Amino acid sequence: MTGCAYVVRLINCCYLYSIFLIAGLKIYTKLTTGICRSKKRMDGKTVIVTGANTGIGKETARDLARRGAKVILACRNLEEGNKARVDIVQSTGNTLVEVQHLDLSSLDSVRKFASNIINTEPRLDVLVNNAGAGGIGNKVTADNLQLGMQVNHFGPFLLTCLLVELLKKSAPSRIVMVSSGLHMSARFDIDNLNFEKWFGSHQVYCCSKLANILTANVLARKLKGTGVTVNSLHPGVVLTDIWRRLPGIQKALITFLLKLLFKDSVEGAQTAIYLAVSEEVEGVSGRYFVDCKVACMSKAAMDDDLAKKLWEKSEVMVGLKQEESPF
Repeated sequence: MTGCAYVVRLINCCYLYSIFLIAGLKIYTKLTTGICRSKKRMDGKTVIVTGANTGIGKETARDLARRGAKVILACRNLEEGNKARVDIVQSTGNTLVEVQHLDLSSLDSVRKFASNIINTEPRLDVLVNNAGAGGIGNKVTADNLQLGMQVNHFGPFLLTCLLVELLKKSAPSRIVMVSSGLHMSARFDIDNLNFEKWFGSHQVYCCSKLANILTANVLARKLKGTGVTVNSLHPGVVLTDIWRRLPGIQKALITFLLKLLFKDSVEGAQTAIYLAVSEEVEGVSGRYFVDCKVACMSKAAMDDDLAKKLWEKSEVMVGLKQEESPF
């Protein structure tokens, strides 16, 4: 065999191997993806889904609307939110879907949104903290908070605190925190929570997702006996708009790989839907789920002392007033 023929044969073998590997990964993803099998109706229930104009949030909202719930789409972009509302109403036949403005990068916006909910909604049965962002870079908000940490952690933290009393009044009710398996890669430093020392956008995302789980675990303990349950989840690797801020080449590569290999938004929404509605998790709180099953969280995520310090520091950093604190 000539050298040229050998190279061609090697390339063909590598090509076939890649095809089999990709097919195997896709089949594995399909076989292991958790599906919410619950048929539970949500008539008379009120649900908030943050970041519900696209991706996992939109599909979570669509499913809950299909079950008869009143669904509030909490969105930063009202134009996109209204487009999502029209689509959800048309596909479900449920007209009890509305859009309200919520910009998690503004603590003032969070407070205005929560105040409006408290003053207009007699009940709140499920809060799905879904909105998140990645690849933002080293930017600081008007609240002097690192943008990625504020959108992914500080904003949802404040929102949840402000809505806890309404959730308690509506019990049994549920809080669902959409985190990520990337929390296991977090190099978490409680003294660098606002990333004054910059370790890159990836670490901001990982640390904010760990903060989601730690917050959920503290809430679960604080709300024990109230009828409000709090759980966190990893939706899987999903192609959503969360990657839209990445540079062109990175975005193109990640989009191609995710579309080829991993979950779509409907599949990615299944665990959030499961935690919002399933009878199997009634009374279950303070757990971390993957593919509609309880999963292991990182050692740091199980650190009660770290969780307590995070909670206390987050209260200070969002300026939580005594009258706003539910505890």
